[in-house]
Amino acid sequence: MEGRLHTLSVWFILALRLMIGLAFFQSGLEKVLSGEFSAVGYLQNAPAANGSPAAGLFAAMGESAAFVDFVNVAVPWGELFIGLGVIVGLLTRLAAFWGAFMMLLFYLGNWDISHGYINGDFAYMLVFLSVAAFGAGRILGLDAYVEQYEVGGQPLVERYPWTRYLLG
Repeated sequence: MEGRLHTLSVWFILALRLMIGLAFFQSGLEKVLSGEFSAVGYLQNAPAANGSPAAGLFAAMGESAAFVDFVNVAVPWGELFIGLGVIVGLLTRLAAFWGAFMMLLFYLGNWDISHGYINGDFAYMLVFLSVAAFGAGRILGLDAYVEQYEVGGQPLVERYPWTRYLLG
């Protein structure tokens, strides 16, 4: 599909990027500042209690002390850095990918289909994927500048095309 985005669409994409970035940044900041985040109880109990089809996977993750230690760092700091990257539009596609991945795990862990299969976790996952797909980091974001940074007389993304998967 070719064409140009309508100006209103561009502002809408920017609003989605800022909304999801702020939501993740705030959530991560609260967890980091409290210093009390622990995923062990959630991993071992919540998915099974709500009938998640991935309850066994979550329980296995919760039984591994090393994995729980990893999650206890990865979730708060991941939310913080994903949110920050999306807000400022830096490494936006990379941040949005990891944000979507986290939301997929939250969706499976917070399983509740009493009102259908679509819930807030699923919607946030789609917002992250939309941010990545539309290259929202180019809209008043730092990715627009990083992509044009010259390396050997060429813009970064022309010299290293694989960087398009991280930026935008």
